[in-house]
Amino acid sequence: MRTTRPSETLQSTEIGGTKPTRRPRRLRRSDAIRSLVRETTVSVDDLIYPLFVVPDSRPSTEIRSMPGVWQHRVSDAVDASLRAHDAGIRAVLLFGLPEFKDAIGSASWDPSGPVQSAIEAIKRTIPDMTVIADVCLCEYTDHGHCGVIVDQDVDNDETLPLLSKQALSFANAGADFVAPSDMMDGRVAAIRATLDEGRLTEVGILAYSAKFASGFYGPFREAAESAPKFGDRRTYQMDPANIREAMLEISLDIEEGADIVMVKPALAYLDVIRAAREQFNVPIAAYNVSGEYAMVKAAAERGWIDGTRVMQEILTSIKRAGADLIITYFALEFAAAARR
Repeated sequence: MRTTRPSETLQSTEIGGTKPTRRPRRLRRSDAIRSLVRETTVSVDDLIYPLFVVPDSRPSTEIRSMPGVWQHRVSDAVDASLRAHDAGIRAVLLFGLPEFKDAIGSASWDPSGPVQSAIEAIKRTIPDMTVIADVCLCEYTDHGHCGVIVDQDVDNDETLPLLSKQALSFANAGADFVAPSDMMDGRVAAIRATLDEGRLTEVGILAYSAKFASGFYGPFREAAESAPKFGDRRTYQMDPANIREAMLEISLDIEEGADIVMVKPALAYLDVIRAAREQFNVPIAAYNVSGEYAMVKAAAERGWIDGTRVMQEILTSIKRAGADLIITYFALEFAAAARR
């Protein structure tokens, strides 16, 4: 058998008879070097931590399909916010589960409701925490849709005053931002007008501007107890195939007064985030949604992936696509990993 000499091995790696002069691997040699030249960095400053708040008549309960995520009573929501704040996270997004549900979601503007109570308690305990309140009727209606039902469909214009009433209630409780997620046409303008008339001009609007009718929301519907009792939400949430329409939705929300716009979900819509970043000069948020979280947790639990590494990779991809802010159930876990 012929033995290959070292000179022959070296010759086999040469390109066109000469050795490579550009060696990108030089910048990957160590963790310190990789950190120096890293193009995209996710920080706890970029993260918003979602919390589900239930009435104090109910116990705090871990959500079966979302390990590590809980339905919190108000005092527990405050404790979770304190843990987030101590970890460097400066914003929470609140979703509420009411004492009762009806056809118009009237519990959502109850000043003593779980979200209103949580806003007041968090702002009293952690004054510099940014508190964002999700504005939608789906958690509060007995039919599970995001607006008023007329002839078995959601009536857009009948829904706008109710969303405005809900947003005003959250703002009066002390929310820094209200976040309409319903996808009704004209809701940003309606909410902005209501807040301004109520002399709450300093309260911002973080609009779910490009919210797609996605299969990634399943675990959230368990967490928020908001699955529709009939039909689905495709008549008001966006078709997943449409990116030009997403740009239209975002542009309309900006025209109507949105301070921050959002793409939801994030992971399957990175191209939408990138297109929005290139077209609009406003802060862009992306929602790393429940299904994205649950898939990582389930695969990691089975030992199929390194959950922490995949979490970091996903959040980096969302930031790299152009998001300024990331709403993620991984927020506390990411902060803990970043400290290690």
